[in-house]
Amino acid sequence: MKNLKNFYLKYKHGIPLILYGIIYLSWFAHLEKTVTKGYHVIHMAVDDYIPFLEVFIIPYLLWFVYVAAVVLFFFFKNKTDYYRTCIFLFTGMTIFLIVSTLWPNGHHLRPAVLPRDNIFTHMVELLWQTDTSTNLWPSIHVYNSLGAHFAIIRSKEFENKRGLRLCSLLLCCSIIMSTVFLKQHSMFDVLTAFAMAAVMYLVVYRYDLVMAIRALRSRKNAKPQIS
Repeated sequence: MKNLKNFYLKYKHGIPLILYGIIYLSWFAHLEKTVTKGYHVIHMAVDDYIPFLEVFIIPYLLWFVYVAAVVLFFFFKNKTDYYRTCIFLFTGMTIFLIVSTLWPNGHHLRPAVLPRDNIFTHMVELLWQTDTSTNLWPSIHVYNSLGAHFAIIRSKEFENKRGLRLCSLLLCCSIIMSTVFLKQHSMFDVLTAFAMAAVMYLVVYRYDLVMAIRALRSRKNAKPQIS
């Protein structure tokens, strides 16, 4: 019983992550099933000049590993950075869900016939079978990639690890590029994700929302001085 209590006290900060994961996946799955027609089509003229490059399926899929690895690293290594990362990611993901619910959206960018036949195009076909061309704005692939990279470069855990910071930057950039080269997103989705990430960067890292919340809690818990 004591071991169970110690385990809970040590890892209880993972409860919000689990609960939010359930809420997000359930909400997103509902949107994918219900938003099938009558949605607002997102398109920019530049989208028509971006080629389809199936090799970018590799960084696109690495996004799942990248974001999860960053969150889990800070979960075990640094609670403050973990909370900052979760606030950044969860806020953007929630905004995305609300936007997709109130303003259903999608695009018509995917080619009717893939231009080549290789292992990468086969992987893209599998992706498209499970991921519809709806619920796109703003791009969570872009937003969360930026969030993961910000978490790394702003953490003291990686302060003297220039190699890892550079690898994170390259992976972040390749994932962002993959969203348009695979015709998963319009440039509009990408640009608005950058804008949202910029705002959240100011809130989470410049203003330091986590430390502000802790300071507020400390003032509330402080006992009044008796003169």
